[in-house]
Amino acid sequence: KRFREPKHERRPWRIWFLDTSKQAIGMLFIHFANVYLSDLTEEDPCSLYLINFLLDATLGMLLIYVGIRAVSSIVEWQQWESLRFGEYG
Repeated sequence: KRFREPKHERRPWRIWFLDTSKQAIGMLFIHFANVYLSDLTEEDPCSLYLINFLLDATLGMLLIYVGIRAVSSIVEWQQWESLRFGEYG
């Protein structure tokens, strides 16, 4: 995916790795939660995965958006330059 980004806008390897590792950790968490829940409920793991994915893609994104907006407001209010989102220095 990194090579699909325009050359002049490509993130450095370190930043790219940090961004993608967050996604990988989230996917691993959902996978293991899905396996655990399927053992508890004796449901089909695929249907639970679909439910987990839909909840993550809707409610999860909403919670993340609200959280980022709240933290960004606090960072701006306190003028903490090193904690601004998207500023990697």
